[in-house]
Amino acid sequence: MIGFLTVVVLLSGVGVSSPKAQDRPSQHVVLISIDGFRPDFYLDHSWPAPNLQEMASQGARAEGVTGVFPSVTYPSHTTIVTGRTPSAHGIYYNAPFEPNGQTGRWYWETEEIKVPTLWDAVKKSGLKSASFIWPVTVGAPIDYNLPEFWSLEEGFGRIEPMRQEENPKGLLAELEEQVLGKLNERTFNGDYLNREDRIGEMAGYVLETYKPNLITLHLIATDHFQHEEGREGPMVRKSLAATDRAIGKIIEAAQRAGILDQTTIIVTGDHGFVNIHSSLSPNVWLVQAGLMENKPDRGDWKATFHTSGASAFLHLKDPKDQKTLDEVKSILNQVPENLKSLFRVVEKEELAFIGADPNAALALAPIRGISFSSSSQGDVLKPATGGTHGFFPDFDEIETGFIAWGAGINTNVEIQEMKLVDVVAVVDYLLDLKMELPESTLYPGIKSK
Repeated sequence: MIGFLTVVVLLSGVGVSSPKAQDRPSQHVVLISIDGFRPDFYLDHSWPAPNLQEMASQGARAEGVTGVFPSVTYPSHTTIVTGRTPSAHGIYYNAPFEPNGQTGRWYWETEEIKVPTLWDAVKKSGLKSASFIWPVTVGAPIDYNLPEFWSLEEGFGRIEPMRQEENPKGLLAELEEQVLGKLNERTFNGDYLNREDRIGEMAGYVLETYKPNLITLHLIATDHFQHEEGREGPMVRKSLAATDRAIGKIIEAAQRAGILDQTTIIVTGDHGFVNIHSSLSPNVWLVQAGLMENKPDRGDWKATFHTSGASAFLHLKDPKDQKTLDEVKSILNQVPENLKSLFRVVEKEELAFIGADPNAALALAPIRGISFSSSSQGDVLKPATGGTHGFFPDFDEIETGFIAWGAGINTNVEIQEMKLVDVVAVVDYLLDLKMELPESTLYPGIKSK
Protein backbone atom coordinates (compact mmCIF):
# COMPACT_ATOMS: atom_id res chain seq x y z
CA MET A 1 0.00 0.00 0.00
CA ILE A 2 1.26 3.49 -0.79
CA GLY A 3 -0.01 6.90 0.29
CA PHE A 4 -0.70 9.88 -1.94
CA LEU A 5 2.61 10.66 -3.62
CA THR A 6 4.01 12.84 -6.33
CA VAL A 7 4.14 9.49 -8.12
CA VAL A 8 0.94 8.89 -10.07
CA VAL A 9 2.21 6.20 -12.45
CA LEU A 10 4.64 3.43 -11.55
CA LEU A 11 6.43 1.76 -14.46
CA SER A 12 9.37 -0.51 -13.70
CA GLY A 13 9.89 1.42 -10.46
CA VAL A 14 10.11 4.82 -12.19
CA GLY A 15 7.72 7.49 -10.91
CA VAL A 16 6.09 10.11 -13.12
CA SER A 17 5.08 13.25 -11.24
CA SER A 18 2.03 15.35 -11.99
CA PRO A 19 2.65 18.95 -13.15
CA LYS A 20 0.99 20.31 -10.01
CA ALA A 21 3.26 18.21 -7.79
CA GLN A 22 6.31 19.43 -9.69
CA ASP A 23 5.28 23.02 -9.02
CA ARG A 24 5.46 22.54 -5.25
CA PRO A 25 8.82 23.43 -3.67
CA SER A 26 8.55 20.31 -1.49
CA GLN A 27 6.62 17.06 -1.74
CA HIS A 28 6.94 16.02 1.92
CA VAL A 29 7.13 18.35 4.92
CA VAL A 30 7.92 16.98 8.37
CA LEU A 31 6.96 19.58 10.97
CA ILE A 32 8.54 18.68 14.31
CA SER A 33 7.71 20.41 17.57
CA ILE A 34 10.22 20.00 20.38
CA ASP A 35 8.40 20.97 23.56
CA GLY A 36 10.53 23.51 25.43
CA PHE A 37 12.76 24.03 22.37
CA ARG A 38 15.40 26.72 22.87
CA PRO A 39 17.59 28.40 20.20
CA ASP A 40 20.76 27.63 22.15
CA PHE A 41 20.15 23.91 21.52
CA TYR A 42 21.33 24.45 17.93
CA LEU A 43 23.27 27.72 18.18
CA ASP A 44 25.53 26.52 21.04
CA HIS A 45 27.42 23.41 19.94
CA SER A 46 28.10 22.31 23.49
CA TRP A 47 24.57 20.86 23.46
CA PRO A 48 24.35 17.21 22.20
CA ALA A 49 22.28 17.79 19.06
CA PRO A 50 24.32 17.03 15.91
CA ASN A 51 21.32 16.64 13.59
CA LEU A 52 19.72 19.89 14.72
CA GLN A 53 23.00 21.77 14.52
CA GLU A 54 23.82 20.44 11.05
CA MET A 55 20.38 21.35 9.72
CA ALA A 56 20.60 24.80 11.30
CA SER A 57 24.00 25.52 9.76
CA GLN A 58 22.94 24.27 6.32
CA GLY A 59 19.38 25.63 6.15
CA ALA A 60 17.41 28.49 7.69
CA ARG A 61 17.54 29.17 11.42
CA ALA A 62 16.15 31.75 13.81
CA GLU A 63 17.98 33.40 16.67
CA GLY A 64 14.65 33.44 18.47
CA VAL A 65 10.93 32.96 17.89
CA THR A 66 8.42 35.07 19.83
CA GLY A 67 5.49 33.01 21.07
CA VAL A 68 1.97 33.66 22.30
CA PHE A 69 0.50 34.48 25.70
CA PRO A 70 0.38 32.36 27.73
CA SER A 71 3.51 30.67 26.37
CA VAL A 72 2.27 27.14 27.05
CA THR A 73 1.92 24.01 24.94
CA TYR A 74 -1.63 23.83 23.57
CA PRO A 75 -2.17 27.47 22.53
CA SER A 76 1.31 27.50 21.01
CA HIS A 77 0.88 24.28 19.03
CA THR A 78 -2.43 25.51 17.68
CA THR A 79 -0.74 28.76 16.62
CA ILE A 80 1.93 26.74 14.79
CA VAL A 81 -0.67 24.96 12.61
CA THR A 82 -3.02 27.92 12.09
CA GLY A 83 -0.82 31.02 12.02
CA ARG A 84 -3.26 32.70 14.40
CA THR A 85 -3.03 33.84 18.01
CA PRO A 86 -5.22 32.27 20.74
CA SER A 87 -7.90 34.97 20.56
CA ALA A 88 -8.55 33.89 16.96
CA HIS A 89 -8.02 30.13 17.13
CA GLY A 90 -9.80 29.60 20.46
CA ILE A 91 -7.29 27.44 22.35
CA TYR A 92 -6.54 29.86 25.15
CA TYR A 93 -4.72 27.60 27.63
CA ASN A 94 -3.74 23.94 27.99
CA ALA A 95 -6.87 23.33 30.06
CA PRO A 96 -10.03 25.35 29.43
CA PHE A 97 -11.31 27.51 32.26
CA GLU A 98 -14.22 25.62 33.88
CA PRO A 99 -16.49 27.85 36.02
CA ASN A 100 -17.56 25.02 38.35
CA GLY A 101 -14.00 23.87 39.05
CA GLN A 102 -11.24 22.31 36.98
CA THR A 103 -11.95 18.67 36.11
CA GLY A 104 -8.54 17.91 34.63
CA ARG A 105 -9.76 18.17 31.04
CA TRP A 106 -7.48 19.73 28.44
CA TYR A 107 -8.28 21.09 24.99
CA TRP A 108 -8.12 17.72 23.22
CA GLU A 109 -10.70 17.92 20.43
CA THR A 110 -9.91 19.64 17.15
CA GLU A 111 -13.50 20.93 16.96
CA GLU A 112 -12.45 23.49 19.59
CA ILE A 113 -10.23 25.22 16.99
CA LYS A 114 -12.12 28.12 15.40
CA VAL A 115 -10.02 28.63 12.26
CA PRO A 116 -8.65 26.37 9.49
CA THR A 117 -5.54 24.31 10.25
CA LEU A 118 -2.70 22.95 8.14
CA TRP A 119 -4.45 19.57 8.12
CA ASP A 120 -7.61 21.18 6.74
CA ALA A 121 -5.58 22.85 4.00
CA VAL A 122 -3.73 19.64 3.13
CA LYS A 123 -6.99 17.73 2.80
CA LYS A 124 -8.55 20.53 0.74
CA SER A 125 -5.58 20.36 -1.64
CA GLY A 126 -6.03 16.62 -2.15
CA LEU A 127 -2.86 15.76 -0.26
CA LYS A 128 -2.24 13.36 2.64
CA SER A 129 -1.23 14.06 6.24
CA ALA A 130 -0.03 12.20 9.32
CA SER A 131 0.38 13.29 12.93
CA PHE A 132 1.83 11.85 16.11
CA ILE A 133 1.00 13.07 19.64
CA TRP A 134 0.21 16.61 18.44
CA PRO A 135 -2.07 18.60 20.78
CA VAL A 136 -5.72 19.29 19.91
CA THR A 137 -5.95 16.61 17.21
CA VAL A 138 -8.70 14.28 18.43
CA GLY A 139 -11.06 14.05 15.46
CA ALA A 140 -8.79 16.09 13.17
CA PRO A 141 -8.94 15.56 9.37
CA ILE A 142 -5.62 13.66 9.39
CA ASP A 143 -5.13 10.49 7.34
CA TYR A 144 -2.75 8.78 9.80
CA ASN A 145 -3.33 10.15 13.29
CA LEU A 146 -2.30 9.24 16.83
CA PRO A 147 -3.53 12.23 18.84
CA GLU A 148 -2.36 13.41 22.24
CA PHE A 149 -5.17 12.29 24.52
CA TRP A 150 -5.59 10.63 27.88
CA SER A 151 -8.39 9.45 30.12
CA LEU A 152 -9.40 11.12 33.38
CA GLU A 153 -10.30 7.70 34.78
CA GLU A 154 -7.89 6.43 37.42
CA GLY A 155 -5.36 3.93 36.09
CA PHE A 156 -6.57 4.07 32.48
CA GLY A 157 -3.24 5.35 31.18
CA ARG A 158 -2.51 7.06 27.88
CA ILE A 159 -1.86 4.32 25.35
CA GLU A 160 -5.37 2.83 25.14
CA PRO A 161 -7.13 6.25 25.01
CA MET A 162 -4.78 7.20 22.17
CA ARG A 163 -5.56 3.89 20.45
CA GLN A 164 -9.30 4.57 20.78
CA GLU A 165 -8.93 7.92 19.02
CA GLU A 166 -6.51 6.78 16.29
CA ASN A 167 -7.19 7.10 12.58
CA PRO A 168 -7.39 4.75 10.76
CA LYS A 169 -8.35 2.02 13.20
CA GLY A 170 -5.48 -0.40 13.60
CA LEU A 171 -2.77 2.20 12.95
CA LEU A 172 -1.06 1.77 16.31
CA ALA A 173 -1.29 -2.02 16.06
CA GLU A 174 0.40 -1.82 12.65
CA LEU A 175 3.14 0.37 14.09
CA GLU A 176 3.63 -2.03 17.01
CA GLU A 177 3.89 -5.00 14.67
CA GLN A 178 6.16 -3.39 12.08
CA VAL A 179 8.53 -1.22 14.08
CA LEU A 180 7.74 -0.55 17.75
CA GLY A 181 6.97 -3.76 19.54
CA LYS A 182 4.08 -3.75 21.99
CA LEU A 183 3.80 -0.39 23.78
CA ASN A 184 3.34 -0.35 27.53
CA GLU A 185 2.75 2.33 30.14
CA ARG A 186 5.97 1.48 31.99
CA THR A 187 8.25 2.69 29.23
CA PHE A 188 6.09 4.82 26.90
CA ASN A 189 5.73 7.80 29.19
CA GLY A 190 7.40 11.12 29.78
CA ASP A 191 9.71 9.81 32.50
CA TYR A 192 11.75 7.75 30.03
CA LEU A 193 13.61 8.79 26.89
CA ASN A 194 12.44 5.61 25.17
CA ARG A 195 9.28 7.56 24.30
CA GLU A 196 11.19 9.89 21.96
CA ASP A 197 12.67 6.92 20.09
CA ARG A 198 9.23 5.38 19.63
CA ILE A 199 7.70 8.59 18.25
CA GLY A 200 10.62 9.03 15.86
CA GLU A 201 10.15 5.45 14.70
CA MET A 202 6.39 5.96 14.22
CA ALA A 203 6.94 9.02 12.05
CA GLY A 204 9.79 7.40 10.14
CA TYR A 205 7.77 4.28 9.36
CA VAL A 206 4.75 6.22 8.09
CA LEU A 207 6.96 8.55 6.04
CA GLU A 208 8.78 5.61 4.43
CA THR A 209 5.70 3.42 3.95
CA TYR A 210 2.87 5.83 3.08
CA LYS A 211 4.80 8.99 2.16
CA PRO A 212 2.27 11.61 3.32
CA ASN A 213 2.81 15.19 2.20
CA LEU A 214 2.69 16.55 5.75
CA ILE A 215 3.73 14.95 9.02
CA THR A 216 3.38 16.76 12.33
CA LEU A 217 4.90 15.32 15.50
CA HIS A 218 5.38 16.45 19.08
CA LEU A 219 8.43 15.47 21.18
CA ILE A 220 8.12 16.22 24.90
CA ALA A 221 11.21 15.05 26.80
CA THR A 222 13.04 18.40 26.89
CA ASP A 223 9.96 20.02 28.43
CA HIS A 224 9.52 17.30 31.03
CA PHE A 225 13.07 17.46 32.33
CA GLN A 226 13.37 21.25 32.22
CA HIS A 227 10.32 21.35 34.50
CA GLU A 228 12.09 18.98 36.87
CA GLU A 229 15.67 20.26 36.70
CA GLY A 230 15.57 23.75 35.19
CA ARG A 231 17.33 24.85 32.03
CA GLU A 232 20.71 23.20 32.57
CA GLY A 233 19.99 19.87 34.32
CA PRO A 234 21.82 16.68 33.31
CA MET A 235 18.62 15.00 32.09
CA VAL A 236 17.89 18.04 29.93
CA ARG A 237 21.06 17.29 27.97
CA LYS A 238 20.21 13.60 27.72
CA SER A 239 16.64 14.38 26.65
CA LEU A 240 17.88 16.69 23.91
CA ALA A 241 20.20 13.95 22.67
CA ALA A 242 17.24 11.53 22.56
CA THR A 243 15.14 14.08 20.68
CA ASP A 244 17.95 14.65 18.20
CA ARG A 245 18.24 10.90 17.70
CA ALA A 246 14.49 10.66 17.00
CA ILE A 247 14.87 13.31 14.29
CA GLY A 248 17.76 11.33 12.83
CA LYS A 249 15.47 8.29 12.51
CA ILE A 250 13.06 10.35 10.38
CA ILE A 251 15.86 11.61 8.13
CA GLU A 252 17.10 8.03 7.66
CA ALA A 253 13.56 6.90 6.77
CA ALA A 254 13.41 9.56 4.03
CA GLN A 255 16.78 8.34 2.76
CA ARG A 256 15.62 4.71 2.64
CA ALA A 257 12.45 5.76 0.81
CA GLY A 258 14.48 7.68 -1.77
CA ILE A 259 12.62 10.92 -1.07
CA LEU A 260 15.09 12.92 1.00
CA ASP A 261 15.71 15.37 -1.84
CA GLN A 262 11.93 16.01 -2.00
CA THR A 263 11.55 16.39 1.77
CA THR A 264 11.74 19.40 4.10
CA ILE A 265 12.33 19.11 7.82
CA ILE A 266 11.03 22.00 9.95
CA VAL A 267 11.84 22.02 13.65
CA THR A 268 10.22 24.50 15.99
CA GLY A 269 8.80 24.61 19.50
CA ASP A 270 6.14 26.11 21.72
CA HIS A 271 8.15 28.11 24.27
CA GLY A 272 11.49 28.46 25.99
CA PHE A 273 12.11 27.90 29.69
CA VAL A 274 12.82 29.92 32.80
CA ASN A 275 14.27 28.70 36.10
CA ILE A 276 12.02 29.49 39.06
CA HIS A 277 12.59 29.78 42.79
CA SER A 278 9.25 31.01 44.18
CA SER A 279 5.53 30.98 43.41
CA LEU A 280 2.71 33.43 44.11
CA SER A 281 -0.87 32.34 44.88
CA PRO A 282 -3.18 35.27 44.02
CA ASN A 283 -6.33 33.26 44.73
CA VAL A 284 -5.38 33.48 48.41
CA TRP A 285 -6.05 37.23 48.15
CA LEU A 286 -9.45 36.57 46.58
CA VAL A 287 -10.41 34.07 49.29
CA GLN A 288 -9.41 36.57 51.95
CA ALA A 289 -11.61 39.20 50.25
CA GLY A 290 -14.60 36.84 50.04
CA LEU A 291 -14.60 36.78 46.24
CA MET A 292 -14.17 32.97 46.12
CA GLU A 293 -13.92 30.06 48.53
CA ASN A 294 -11.12 27.61 49.17
CA LYS A 295 -13.01 24.73 47.56
CA PRO A 296 -12.42 22.61 44.42
CA ASP A 297 -15.50 24.16 42.79
CA ARG A 298 -14.55 27.64 44.11
CA GLY A 299 -17.75 27.67 46.19
CA ASP A 300 -19.75 30.89 46.05
CA TRP A 301 -17.38 32.81 43.81
CA LYS A 302 -17.37 36.09 41.93
CA ALA A 303 -13.76 36.18 40.69
CA THR A 304 -10.95 33.67 40.36
CA PHE A 305 -7.50 33.42 38.80
CA HIS A 306 -7.01 30.62 36.26
CA THR A 307 -3.30 29.85 36.12
CA SER A 308 -1.62 28.74 32.91
CA GLY A 309 2.06 28.02 33.22
CA ALA A 310 3.69 30.90 35.08
CA SER A 311 0.87 33.42 34.48
CA ALA A 312 -2.61 33.90 35.93
CA PHE A 313 -5.77 35.06 34.15
CA LEU A 314 -8.68 36.66 36.00
CA HIS A 315 -12.14 35.30 35.23
CA LEU A 316 -15.37 36.82 36.55
CA LYS A 317 -18.46 34.71 37.17
CA ASP A 318 -20.41 37.54 35.56
CA PRO A 319 -18.21 39.02 32.82
CA LYS A 320 -20.11 42.33 33.18
CA ASP A 321 -19.51 42.58 36.94
CA GLN A 322 -17.55 45.84 36.95
CA LYS A 323 -17.89 46.19 40.73
CA THR A 324 -16.03 42.92 41.35
CA LEU A 325 -13.41 43.79 38.74
CA ASP A 326 -12.80 47.12 40.45
CA GLU A 327 -12.50 45.31 43.78
CA VAL A 328 -9.89 42.91 42.37
CA LYS A 329 -7.92 45.81 40.93
CA SER A 330 -8.05 47.52 44.34
CA ILE A 331 -6.76 44.34 45.98
CA LEU A 332 -3.87 44.16 43.53
CA ASN A 333 -3.08 47.83 44.03
CA GLN A 334 -2.88 47.31 47.80
CA VAL A 335 -0.52 44.34 47.62
CA PRO A 336 2.64 45.06 49.62
CA GLU A 337 5.38 46.60 47.49
CA ASN A 338 7.74 43.67 48.03
CA LEU A 339 5.18 41.36 46.35
CA LYS A 340 3.89 43.89 43.84
CA SER A 341 7.40 44.10 42.37
CA LEU A 342 7.20 40.42 41.41
CA PHE A 343 4.57 40.81 38.69
CA ARG A 344 2.74 43.25 36.47
CA VAL A 345 -0.94 43.56 35.61
CA VAL A 346 -1.76 42.98 31.95
CA GLU A 347 -4.95 44.90 31.24
CA LYS A 348 -7.66 43.70 28.85
CA GLU A 349 -6.52 46.07 26.08
CA GLU A 350 -3.03 44.58 26.12
CA LEU A 351 -4.45 41.06 26.20
CA ALA A 352 -6.42 41.89 23.07
CA PHE A 353 -3.33 43.35 21.39
CA ILE A 354 -1.24 40.21 21.95
CA GLY A 355 -4.12 37.90 21.05
CA ALA A 356 -4.78 36.26 24.43
CA ASP A 357 -8.05 34.94 25.88
CA PRO A 358 -10.77 37.56 25.24
CA ASN A 359 -12.76 36.19 28.19
CA ALA A 360 -10.11 37.16 30.74
CA ALA A 361 -10.69 40.46 32.53
CA LEU A 362 -6.94 40.92 33.11
CA ALA A 363 -3.84 38.81 33.65
CA LEU A 364 -0.84 38.75 35.96
CA ALA A 365 2.57 38.29 34.35
CA PRO A 366 5.40 37.45 36.75
CA ILE A 367 9.04 38.47 36.56
CA ARG A 368 11.64 35.80 35.78
CA GLY A 369 12.09 33.39 38.66
CA ILE A 370 8.47 33.68 39.82
CA SER A 371 5.52 31.52 38.83
CA PHE A 372 1.85 31.87 39.70
CA SER A 373 0.08 29.00 41.46
CA SER A 374 -3.63 28.10 41.48
CA SER A 375 -3.47 27.40 45.23
CA SER A 376 -6.10 29.21 47.29
CA GLN A 377 -4.69 28.49 50.74
CA GLY A 378 -1.51 28.91 52.74
CA ASP A 379 1.13 31.56 52.22
CA VAL A 380 0.84 33.80 49.20
CA LEU A 381 4.56 33.44 48.47
CA LYS A 382 5.88 29.87 48.50
CA PRO A 383 9.14 28.18 47.45
CA ALA A 384 9.34 26.57 44.00
CA THR A 385 11.99 24.63 42.08
CA GLY A 386 12.83 23.58 38.55
CA GLY A 387 11.74 25.50 35.49
CA THR A 388 8.54 26.60 33.81
CA HIS A 389 7.03 28.67 31.00
CA GLY A 390 3.80 30.55 30.35
CA PHE A 391 5.45 33.94 30.82
CA PHE A 392 4.55 37.00 28.78
CA PRO A 393 6.68 36.53 25.63
CA ASP A 394 8.82 39.66 25.84
CA PHE A 395 12.28 38.36 26.82
CA ASP A 396 14.87 36.01 25.32
CA GLU A 397 14.65 33.03 27.68
CA ILE A 398 11.00 32.36 26.86
CA GLU A 399 11.59 32.41 23.09
CA THR A 400 11.54 29.16 21.15
CA GLY A 401 13.51 28.15 18.05
CA PHE A 402 13.08 27.48 14.35
CA ILE A 403 15.03 25.45 11.78
CA ALA A 404 14.03 24.71 8.18
CA TRP A 405 16.17 22.38 6.08
CA GLY A 406 15.80 20.51 2.81
CA ALA A 407 13.69 20.90 -0.31
CA GLY A 408 12.60 24.48 -1.06
CA ILE A 409 14.78 26.03 1.67
CA ASN A 410 17.67 28.41 1.07
CA THR A 411 21.09 27.60 2.54
CA ASN A 412 22.73 29.26 5.53
CA VAL A 413 19.99 31.81 6.28
CA GLU A 414 19.86 33.49 9.68
CA ILE A 415 16.60 35.08 10.81
CA GLN A 416 17.25 37.40 13.71
CA GLU A 417 13.65 37.39 14.94
CA MET A 418 10.40 35.80 13.84
CA LYS A 419 7.06 34.96 15.41
CA LEU A 420 5.38 31.65 16.08
CA VAL A 421 2.52 32.69 13.79
CA ASP A 422 5.04 32.77 10.91
CA VAL A 423 5.87 29.04 10.97
CA VAL A 424 2.72 28.00 9.11
CA ALA A 425 3.56 30.37 6.24
CA VAL A 426 6.70 28.33 5.52
CA VAL A 427 4.68 25.09 5.28
CA ASP A 428 2.05 26.85 3.17
CA TYR A 429 4.77 27.94 0.72
CA LEU A 430 6.45 24.53 0.58
CA LEU A 431 3.24 22.58 -0.15
CA ASP A 432 1.54 25.38 -2.14
CA LEU A 433 -1.55 25.22 0.06
CA LYS A 434 -2.71 28.80 -0.51
CA MET A 435 -4.01 29.31 3.03
CA GLU A 436 -5.37 32.65 4.20
CA LEU A 437 -2.82 33.77 6.79
CA PRO A 438 -3.49 37.37 7.87
CA GLU A 439 -1.16 37.24 10.89
CA SER A 440 1.73 35.34 9.27
CA THR A 441 4.77 36.53 7.35
CA LEU A 442 6.77 34.41 4.91
CA TYR A 443 10.30 35.79 4.78
CA PRO A 444 11.46 35.52 1.14
CA GLY A 445 15.03 34.85 2.25
CA ILE A 446 13.96 31.42 3.50
CA LYS A 447 12.93 30.30 0.01
CA SER A 448 15.44 28.51 -2.19
CA LYS A 449 16.63 30.54 -5.14
